[in-house]
Amino acid sequence: MANLARMSSSSSDTPAGAFDKLLILVGIIAAGAMVLAVFAVAGAGGNGGDSADSSGAGPQTISYELTEFAIDGDTEIASAPTTFEISNSGSVIHNLVFESGPGSPDLNAGESVSLDVGTLNPGTYTIFCTISGHREAGMETTLVVTGESGGSGDGEDSSGAEIDWDALDKAMTDSMLAFPAETEGKGNQPLEPTILADGTKEFLLKASIEKWEVEPGKFVDAWTYNGQVPGPQIRVDVGDSVRIIVDNQLPMGTDVHWHGIITPNNMDGVAPLTQPLIKSGETFVYEFTTQKPAIGMYHAHHHGQMQIPNGLFGTFIIGDTPIPRGMTVSGVEIPSDLEIDHEIPMVLNDAGVIGLSLNGKSFPATEPYVGKVGDWVVVHYYNEGLQIHPMHQHQFPQLVFAKDGIPLDQPYWSDTVNVAPGERYSVLLQLKDPGVWVWHCHILTHVERDEGMFGMVTAWIVEEV
Repeated sequence: MANLARMSSSSSDTPAGAFDKLLILVGIIAAGAMVLAVFAVAGAGGNGGDSADSSGAGPQTISYELTEFAIDGDTEIASAPTTFEISNSGSVIHNLVFESGPGSPDLNAGESVSLDVGTLNPGTYTIFCTISGHREAGMETTLVVTGESGGSGDGEDSSGAEIDWDALDKAMTDSMLAFPAETEGKGNQPLEPTILADGTKEFLLKASIEKWEVEPGKFVDAWTYNGQVPGPQIRVDVGDSVRIIVDNQLPMGTDVHWHGIITPNNMDGVAPLTQPLIKSGETFVYEFTTQKPAIGMYHAHHHGQMQIPNGLFGTFIIGDTPIPRGMTVSGVEIPSDLEIDHEIPMVLNDAGVIGLSLNGKSFPATEPYVGKVGDWVVVHYYNEGLQIHPMHQHQFPQLVFAKDGIPLDQPYWSDTVNVAPGERYSVLLQLKDPGVWVWHCHILTHVERDEGMFGMVTAWIVEEV
């Protein structure tokens, strides 16, 4: 590990009547989508469907079992009338779909579904789970459809391939030794304000789609603020007048919600309720005075399911971090004169084009953190993803002293801090031992796969004084 050492409409309808009509419309759309899916499936993979059985093979039933995080079933079947029996044997929601084609509904744990796909043309199809992060964690496989009767139809892997254990070992080792890897772009960079004549701190945020290197060689079309993922860090003091100009250069409308920040209602950032939508090519100005310390964040609210996972998020800190100086927690005394050596905002994501990442990067491109023995560190975890992430530090217990920026009357120690979507946790830790210490999400499929380590992993490099 040599690298490690270097390291808003008028209508006569009542609201209820409008709502009923909306439900009917949604039902019609959903029913239509299901019909389309059934007719489209025979053409999955781009070969074009033909309901006639050209191979002469009889109907077949193929079973697929979904778990965390694998798809178990045939990899080769005959071109014949086919029904997929899909079961979720895992503990979380899964589904099974064809690349650029139809698939199953989301299945809760223990649920199953039959999917009649007709006769698939011979060819190779990619099938996977579309739940955020699941494909990346290993829920993807290929299905080969032959023109002859073949495939076991019994859920066994008909490829006959044996597992190459040595190759798995090498892939994991090589991936770890590639850390830290250089990539273009760095997010979360401090954004300096322009100080206006009245003392107002003015910031400019430009929302645009830019190329972003998530991991070595993997460039994505990220939705960014000022070309960064996460967007630039905004930091101000309590009582500051803040003015933020948002310039929308996206292909669609947007807005900005100040999550965890107290603002007037018309500055809350929820179009069309509190403001007009910021259309493409337009700007909007947010103005408010900060009222109390906060560990907040900012992100799009309009089509947030699309814009946030793809990169439109950033950190917003107001005032001083409320360190529990002088307290004794579980026998550990926090010095009253403690000085913070490192303050790290760490944004967690698991979806969109960014995917499983820490501060916009996936291992081995995640940033290593370097400190010295005895250093005190504050970490602010921000979850802008769609899943929970239990963040685990090897060796160094974490004192959880604030939740969503609100100081806790009873801080507590934990080596693993579970951060749900939208939450922020602030922790204090001391680097006591030298070495390279891994720091990662403890949902293991968020950090490891057959091709090696990836995703939500970084490390501390602690040096002797």
